[in-house]
Amino acid sequence: MSESAVPDATARAERRSENDATEQAIAELEEQMATLVGRVRLNLRDAALAIDPLLQPFGLKMLRMLSKSGPMHSGALADALFVDKSVISRQARALEELGFVETHPDPHDGRARIIALTPDAGKRIAAARASDKANTTNKLRQWPVEDLKQFADYIGRLNAG
Repeated sequence: MSESAVPDATARAERRSENDATEQAIAELEEQMATLVGRVRLNLRDAALAIDPLLQPFGLKMLRMLSKSGPMHSGALADALFVDKSVISRQARALEELGFVETHPDPHDGRARIIALTPDAGKRIAAARASDKANTTNKLRQWPVEDLKQFADYIGRLNAG
């Protein structure tokens, strides 16, 4: 074997080892993200149940979006929540039956609907949000500030991709 082949073999082995470590780290990250998503879903379900036993988690997502953004065109709500308009229509009917939203024809397009929170739903969402925020804040207050900043930066980088 020539002398130049040894460094090449060593470099290939180092790259393989680095690639294996990267793949292992990505797998661990994916596992932790899956766990986090599962916890978010569980918290969403529990928050929906706390507001009303018949409220579905997706319905709560709609209510939170309306609480944050105000009345919305059903198409804009579908875009914001990354779902089909038919999902919004079905959920809006269910939320209207529960007394959480009101729908009105869009004055510019009679086929479309504007969906708005009822005052009671706004109060319930605000109370649930305050409880959720307190729980998360209490957990995060135990972290060093630098960890919080770094975590926010990492999530920002992931979201930007």
